[in-house]
Order: sequence, then structure tokens, then C-alpha cells
Amino acid sequence: MPNDFLSFFLSWMSSPRQVGAIAPSGAALADLITREISAATGPVLELGPGTGAFTYKLLKRGVRPRDLTLIEYGSDFMKLLQMRFPGARVLWMDAARLAAERLYDGAPVGAVVSGLPLLNMSTRKVISIVGGAFSHVRPGGAFYQFTYGMSCPVPRPVLDRLGLRAKLVDRALLNVPPAAVYKLTRRPQMKLIAGSVAREASTPVAA
Repeated sequence: MPNDFLSFFLSWMSSPRQVGAIAPSGAALADLITREISAATGPVLELGPGTGAFTYKLLKRGVRPRDLTLIEYGSDFMKLLQMRFPGARVLWMDAARLAAERLYDGAPVGAVVSGLPLLNMSTRKVISIVGGAFSHVRPGGAFYQFTYGMSCPVPRPVLDRLGLRAKLVDRALLNVPPAAVYKLTRRPQMKLIAGSVAREASTPVAA
């Protein structure tokens, strides 16, 4: 949208740590972060959608408007999202409160798409956001996070604490600035336990 750059720039000027970018995400990044999502994914939770660059792409991927829940902290962005996506659920709230809010009946979310500037946040807030999001994610679901940094924006100690693993999906070199997308999923705890049991069973027992 022609006025999206101005909206982002003004929001960045007033609160750079919360917005984290001076311009909306480009088409290359929107394609990448939504690449593995389709209508079959089911409910999608989007964090920090801003002007809706990722939201538009999710709809093009076949996600139904009623399966979209958009969490936005900026009041101006929130109002814009309500106008642009009337069929989606748009909530004005801090994503750090996700664990305390009953957004769904159970945990049906198939994917979380995050445009939040996690690198600008404290470790405690990152734990609240990522852990809170996964409280709504069904088994096998994933959390997609983009970053302008060179490595995963969720530190290894946080991943370990939450029982998650991160995998680089790819890099959107055509985005300005270039960005990368990481996929966070739960670690296969049952496999680890089974492997541990198997190792223990194969270990000779001293007489």
C-alpha cells in the first residue's frame, strides 16, 4: 500500500524498539515466512502484523480469514488491520500476555507468524512471547520468526528452557534489508526418552 511506508516510519520514529523497522516487509520476505502455510494449516496466529504484509500473503496461501488471529500492540496499526481484514480477529494487546489469555478452546493453532522485533526485547519478554504462543500451538505446529540478524533471534538458552529447536528456513536476500526466517518447533521429547531407555537397556549391568 502506498502509505504503508509512511505509517511504519512514523511508528518507528515514535517507538523504535517496539516497531523495529522503518518500512513494512517486502514481497520476498512475505513469500518466505508463509511458504509452508496453507489452508490445511488451520488457525494461524500472527504477532505484530503491522500493516498486514504477511496477512495478505497468508490469505493468498488459502488461509481463511476466520482462521486468522492478529495480535497488534500499536493502536494505529490495530485500527488499520481491522479495516483491511474485517473477516479476521484483530486483538489490541501485548504479545507477552499470550499465556494469560484464552484465545482458543484448547490449542488448535497450526502456525504462528511473527513480525515482532525480538532482538530489541529482553530475554524475559522473549520467553513470555514464544512460550505464550506455544501454549496455543497444537502438536506438530510451528512458530515462524524473521530477523535482520545473522543468527536465530531466540537465544539457545531460551530454546532449551522452552524445549524448542530452531531451523533456518531460508534467507530473503531481495528484502530491504535482507532478512532470514527461522522455524521453531517443539523438540521430540518422546523420541529422546525412548532413545535414552534403549541406551540404558543395552548397557551391561554389573554383577
